[in-house]
Amino acid sequence: MAESVVKRQDNALRRRRLLRGMATLALGGLLAACQVVPKSGGPAAPPPPENPDETVGPGLPTDTDRHRVALLVPQTGANADVGTAIANATTLALLDTRADKVRITTYDTALGAAAAARQAVADGNRLILGPLLSEDVAAVAPIARAAKVPVLSFSNDSGVAGNGVFILGFVPGQSVERVVAFARGKGHQRFGALVPKNVYGDRAAAAFRDAVREAGGTLVAVETYDRTATALTGAARRLANGGAMDAVLIADVGGNAIRAVPIVKGAGSKQILGTELWNTDASLGSNAAMRGAWFASVSDGLYGQLATKYRARYGKAPYRLASLGYDSVLLTVRIARDWKPGTAFPVNRLLAADGFGGIDGIFRFNNRGIAVRALEVSEVGAGGFRVVDPAPAKW
Repeated sequence: MAESVVKRQDNALRRRRLLRGMATLALGGLLAACQVVPKSGGPAAPPPPENPDETVGPGLPTDTDRHRVALLVPQTGANADVGTAIANATTLALLDTRADKVRITTYDTALGAAAAARQAVADGNRLILGPLLSEDVAAVAPIARAAKVPVLSFSNDSGVAGNGVFILGFVPGQSVERVVAFARGKGHQRFGALVPKNVYGDRAAAAFRDAVREAGGTLVAVETYDRTATALTGAARRLANGGAMDAVLIADVGGNAIRAVPIVKGAGSKQILGTELWNTDASLGSNAAMRGAWFASVSDGLYGQLATKYRARYGKAPYRLASLGYDSVLLTVRIARDWKPGTAFPVNRLLAADGFGGIDGIFRFNNRGIAVRALEVSEVGAGGFRVVDPAPAKW
């Protein structure tokens, strides 16, 4: 069951409104956004309580029969569409699993991630799903940690994982390792890379160096660039003239790969490699220079089914990250079978050696709290992508 909670200063008025809101939501069966802070421009707030000892009070009625789980995603602001897609996917997962013992309440991180986390903890939630952005994870983590509430974030920033924070996002290093190992297995020996000057690029470059070494290849050159057309072109030229190499990784979105590949191949044919960023870019095959390129990502087989169901219910296509919301609920429901309502979430269950399954295939958390995923390798073709090395079905 999902609902929306609005922070109010008057506890009695707040409880009455919440009870009415919950009755309405029970009839509609929809997941709504949670406003932790009232929107500006609305009616004047009621007077403060006579005994303002608590800055944040319990906002939900006692519920001893269900697991209380918080979903922290942006519901307003620049990332609202992504956050809403994730929230909608959690609703679909609850409906598909018929999980009547799990109640998910959504909190809007765009109104302040720390405030959302404080309210979620005050409301008695024992598990936090989200937030999406790494900076929001950093704000939420100490609040959740103090309350002994684990966080399952949708971020792909491995730097925020650990100490009670687990990340479900697609970590770039894993796709780099997978595609480099595949290329090495196909006989490619000398490797180069183009990576942007940002956090994603830094982590992809570090993973690339490690992957080439682990695969027994030779690292020829790594060129970095600011994400402008001029800088990208210059870096591609430097790499093309940087020495003999037979495989080149471009750790950037498909559009930038399309710009760089003709230049990189200008000094001789090379096998082009990419990352999971290419997974949703169906236009890659329209460029002849990109055909035959390999990239590693999670499988899209089950995601296609989720997208069809999502469109039927919500009237539009989901964002690709919506699968993280769906899978986080599947994980929660599985653990909830042996988790007594009202007790602390059994964090040790997240480290199960056999891991978990979901829309994006199998995954398991390592001891750093990072989701390690089974990835497939696909090849870019004129008609789309073709899987050339399937993801393993079990660990």
